[in-house]
Amino acid sequence: MAQIPATATSFAAATAAPLKPLRGVRVLSLALNLPGPAALMRLKAMGANCLKAEPPGPKGAPAGTSGDPMGQYNPTAYAALHDRIKVITIDLKSDKGQARLHKELARTDLLLTSFRPSALVKLGLGWKALHKSYPQLSVVAIVGAPGVRAEEPGHDLTYLADAGLITGLDLPATLFADMGGALMASEAVLQAVLVQKTSGKGSFQEVALSDAAAWLALPRTWGLTQPQGAVGGAHAGYRVYPCKGGRVAVAALEPHFAASLCAAGDVVFEGMDTMFKPDTHAAMARFLAGKTRPQLDKLAIEKDIPLHTLAA
Repeated sequence: MAQIPATATSFAAATAAPLKPLRGVRVLSLALNLPGPAALMRLKAMGANCLKAEPPGPKGAPAGTSGDPMGQYNPTAYAALHDRIKVITIDLKSDKGQARLHKELARTDLLLTSFRPSALVKLGLGWKALHKSYPQLSVVAIVGAPGVRAEEPGHDLTYLADAGLITGLDLPATLFADMGGALMASEAVLQAVLVQKTSGKGSFQEVALSDAAAWLALPRTWGLTQPQGAVGGAHAGYRVYPCKGGRVAVAALEPHFAASLCAAGDVVFEGMDTMFKPDTHAAMARFLAGKTRPQLDKLAIEKDIPLHTLAA
């Protein structure tokens, strides 16, 4: 059924955990662009005390320009990601900046980074050095790919391509690897906090965006979303069809939903095999093409059919 998309602010409010499992946990993030800030937004929603440190803005830029590239190429996204999060500027390449950083680290429970491993070592932020200076500090390091591949350049698009999730020339509808990586990073923070509470020591975890893409790609690897798969287009009740004034995403996958859809479309349902027959696909296409979006929205309610109408 047609719904109004939630804004970033309302989404964060709607998904904020009523329990705050990270209340009292101090998180310092050096992570830029999307995955780190998206993870920090979730940690804030779980009650963590979040601080973001950014490098100075580009030379010649107006005062107050963010040192995070996201703040420069999409201020709207940047504002949503950093809502109610304190942001400070630290030049990690300067002695003054290093002093400020270590002052913050001394009172931090978890450090979130998104630099290449070699860059962290150059800045004196390798795990061995940090663990020696701050035994109780945990680190969650977001990288592009795991292990020896962590030094390779890449972005969301390349990780999705590597995972087999780019099937044509169109760009993906969203940044799946980045957002999946943010979820994995917030999960890693929860794991680190549990370890701290049981052992009293900090831990190091590496979260790879390529691993996030590979995780999201598992249904395709298993064949579920391949063209011959039930949710890849082979099932007539799980497809996007044109309708009058737009499109309709139909998700009548289970037998009782499929039977209701067939009844509405005057198709004889004789079990799940019915949904994989070419004649059923053709009949559903004709039926849905003759209905308007309001008619289909009403049908969904009256017949309990999972569908969502879309603009053309």
